[in-house]
Amino acid sequence: MNRKNYKITENVNERLDMYIASLDLNISRNLAQKKIELKEILVNKMPSKASYKLKIGDEVEITINAPRETELKAQDIPLDIVYEDDDIMVVNKEKGMVVHPGAGNQDGTLVNAILKHCQDGSLSGIGGELRPGIVHRLDKDTSGLMVIAKNDIAHINLSNQIKNREVKKIYTALVRGVIPENTATINMPIGRSDKDRKKMQVRPDGREAITHIEVIKRYSKYTLIKAKIETGRTHQIRVHMAQIGYPLIGDEVYSNGKNEFGVHGQCLHSTILEFVHPTTGEKMHFEAEIPEYFKTIIENLK
Repeated sequence: MNRKNYKITENVNERLDMYIASLDLNISRNLAQKKIELKEILVNKMPSKASYKLKIGDEVEITINAPRETELKAQDIPLDIVYEDDDIMVVNKEKGMVVHPGAGNQDGTLVNAILKHCQDGSLSGIGGELRPGIVHRLDKDTSGLMVIAKNDIAHINLSNQIKNREVKKIYTALVRGVIPENTATINMPIGRSDKDRKKMQVRPDGREAITHIEVIKRYSKYTLIKAKIETGRTHQIRVHMAQIGYPLIGDEVYSNGKNEFGVHGQCLHSTILEFVHPTTGEKMHFEAEIPEYFKTIIENLK
């Protein structure tokens, strides 16, 4: 059993159950409500109600059960391992692979693959029973670099680095439209859509979200960009770029149904990942080239 603590430092203006569901812990709103009833979620060290509106200064404590071996299947799925030692593993996730099991995706995920690779049980359990080793995640159709924690000490250290915005994450994306500025910063809060809870949107009562973009190359109708994120909100780059009028090519959620290249899912790749090794203190830097389908699209642009 592990506990995760969150201090509310910004005006989230959300119910407790909705806030928990937005934390990327694989806890649905219904499950959050059950955990609140079971007193597995506390506010300021006291039991609370699902309807409680969080305010600045509140401290939320979530009890997360450790992984159970019987819950997940280890599957022999090829992994592109960029780096590995006793504490961490860096993988280059392929497009189309879901990071962890959930509704509709019980197997074939990155977690199933790393369970097979780490058959000695060397994965952190802090992320919960469905997310052993998972410190952060990428959307199903976003490819690229991810770091995996192989023990709880590494997990806590890496999570703190992410929380303190000390991890550098740079993405390569292809967007529709020609961006005139060479660089720009998008600072727009993001929250869940009222109309579709699976979607995110820019909204004034959302959580702080900051994306820095830099143009790599302009084409007649498209722009290839780098996107560096300061915060890690769900769908952040996709939502921000769509909001300013330059949606990602292939994005089936935020691109108004347009898909001129017939690609399934957004052209978005985690290209650079930089952090401090949780044990040695060494600065770690990794890069991964964009996948072949992405290269092919770019090569055919004018």
